[in-house]
Amino acid sequence: MAEAEVLYSDVKFTREKGNTGTASSPAEVTYSEVRLSKTQPCTGLPGSQQQQPVLNGRSKVPSERVALGVVSVLLAAAVIALGLIAHKNMELSQTLTERDAVARNLTDEPYQKCEEGWELHGGKCYYFSTDRLPWELSRHQCIAQHGDLVKIDSREEQTFLEQKLREKMNDAEDKFWIGLTDSQTEGTWLWVDGSPLDTSLTFWLSGNPDNWEGEDLDGEDCVRMGERGGARELNCWFDKSCKVPHRRICEKQITAAHLKCV
Repeated sequence: MAEAEVLYSDVKFTREKGNTGTASSPAEVTYSEVRLSKTQPCTGLPGSQQQQPVLNGRSKVPSERVALGVVSVLLAAAVIALGLIAHKNMELSQTLTERDAVARNLTDEPYQKCEEGWELHGGKCYYFSTDRLPWELSRHQCIAQHGDLVKIDSREEQTFLEQKLREKMNDAEDKFWIGLTDSQTEGTWLWVDGSPLDTSLTFWLSGNPDNWEGEDLDGEDCVRMGERGGARELNCWFDKSCKVPHRRICEKQITAAHLKCV
């Protein structure tokens, strides 16, 4: 609240003295002036006016520092985020490049390679054994090498195998087991993957299969192939007792682990 300045002066009173012998005279009274001086309401003391900028300055400087700190944190977070995004994009680009290389190598034979002892053809690897085993044991050996006895899916594949066996056979009986058998049900020929034989894609030599029991009373339930001098119309499949030892053809798909470094 505004304060009023008050000035006081003394007030002096003089009483008349009683005097019976003389006429009375009025008492002399002296008044001093009393003056009240009010000050106008002030909006602020000089001291407060001098301190206000200081207070404002104190409140302003920390605010600026806080704002600067927040901006710095946001900028740092943005830089980190951009770095992470760039790193992820680089990893993604590298992954896609590697995937494209694998896809290219899996379909482009000049960039493909099979393990030692295996031969490449049509995106698959083939193994032509030198040892001789019964059909069942032959299949186990192929599986141990991460493959199986060969399944022939096309005339082109039959052509490749038939020509290879001309080179590898030592005599007419030096034939190779393939992955075809009717051991489960006589006359129902199945490949090792369980799929039935496509009757439109067979390469039986004339007179086969005949399930001859002269060698084995269980008949002939497994298939071998090969004609050393070459097969007419590629027909060189023969049914044979599964117990007879023969060489084998193993097959497996080419994988990224078998790709040649580029």
